[in-house]
Amino acid sequence: MQLRFATNLPVEQYIQRKAWRDAELDQCPLHPEGGCKFARHGTYSRKSPDGVKIARWYCPDGGTTFSKLPDCLSSRLPGTLIEVETVIDQIDSASSQEAAADNIRLDISLPSVLRWMRRRLWPIRLTLILLIELLPSLPDDCKPTFSAFRSALGIEFVLPHLRMLANPHLDILPPPLGFGPRPKAHKSKKSRFQHKTGTDPP
Repeated sequence: MQLRFATNLPVEQYIQRKAWRDAELDQCPLHPEGGCKFARHGTYSRKSPDGVKIARWYCPDGGTTFSKLPDCLSSRLPGTLIEVETVIDQIDSASSQEAAADNIRLDISLPSVLRWMRRRLWPIRLTLILLIELLPSLPDDCKPTFSAFRSALGIEFVLPHLRMLANPHLDILPPPLGFGPRPKAHKSKKSRFQHKTGTDPP
């Protein structure tokens, strides 16, 4: 289970200071009354950015590991929230997603980079829509775009700031901002009269 590590450190300073050593979790989230064998459980490394470690704890009674993710990092995606925001800005400023893909990922094929982009784009747009309803500090006519949120909040980067503002709701907000479940893609239902693939029967 991921929990928020409230820190305004950019990722470079988080790594330089080894700030994961400062993360604290005084009681087990599953057993706040105590009595379990809740204890610190070392750290784990993230693939990206290089050098990042995340502090974690373990409750053997509940069979659950807890980790504290700093505000600069994406949840369930590699990299930082600022990197996610930069990618979405590039998509929004391009004439199409295909045009944006030409400048975002050159190491993978076009279908792969489109999937990579949509794993970031769709959950973030859903998150912004939810936050317009959840955050009373936002104006009623705020649009679910980074430009509208920047104007309303007077900030340069939206996502790290929203991690702080949305703290009470992080357990229901989807990643990469929140710690809730990933949104499920809608699959088109096949007709029950669809015949099986292959040659026609004789």
